[in-house]
Amino acid sequence: MQLRIDKFLADMGVGTRSEVKQYIRKKQVQLNGSIVAKPEQKVNPETDQITFQGQKVGYVEMEYFMLYKPQNCVSATTDATHKTVLDYINTKKRKDLFPVGRLDIDTEGLLLITNDGKLAHELLSPKKHVEKTYYAKIQGEVTKEDVAYFQHGLDIGEKDLTKPAMLHVITSDTISEIEVTITEGKYHQVKRMFEAVGKKVVYLKRISMGPLQLDETLQPGEYRELTEEEKAALLDTF
Repeated sequence: MQLRIDKFLADMGVGTRSEVKQYIRKKQVQLNGSIVAKPEQKVNPETDQITFQGQKVGYVEMEYFMLYKPQNCVSATTDATHKTVLDYINTKKRKDLFPVGRLDIDTEGLLLITNDGKLAHELLSPKKHVEKTYYAKIQGEVTKEDVAYFQHGLDIGEKDLTKPAMLHVITSDTISEIEVTITEGKYHQVKRMFEAVGKKVVYLKRISMGPLQLDETLQPGEYRELTEEEKAALLDTF
């Protein structure tokens, strides 16, 4: 694989393409020990050694991170008023990472951060029916009737009923604890489904997406790279 050296360095977060060109003009970039003179210089990321200001710059084509998204941050790449989920990934090498799907600002839990657009498309495609499981605390007693309603599909103000969802009641009390698995990703879907049966979500956490399970050792705001087994399970799903 051959890449322009300015693209290589920009992809690895050294700077924008225009900034990288300035670094090259200032002779701050070397290729295999020689100063780079032109931004269009082609490099092989697998065999060539590129340094910027004397520091080696390694190349990573794809990155995959599991983030335990905390509350009060947004599932976006940039935001003018709130901290974003990308702000937590401080060891990233790529500059083109993004969250796969969204969690509401007050929702916690599993979020995949990557630059693999093909995988993201497959995970989010409505045609793929990828299962997403949430743990929630519900204001009000969740009943067997609610389980049946969720299985049948609910009117949440859309054209069609929601697709069948599997609702598991852990405890039923003034504040109930449940797990629910859905195969869609409508706006505020879990909250709207409980509103449709006269109840309110007071706490929501995503614990799985497809084969990917939230690492129980992570605390809100913590993250780690996916293991090879986790990456293989995700990629093999499709």
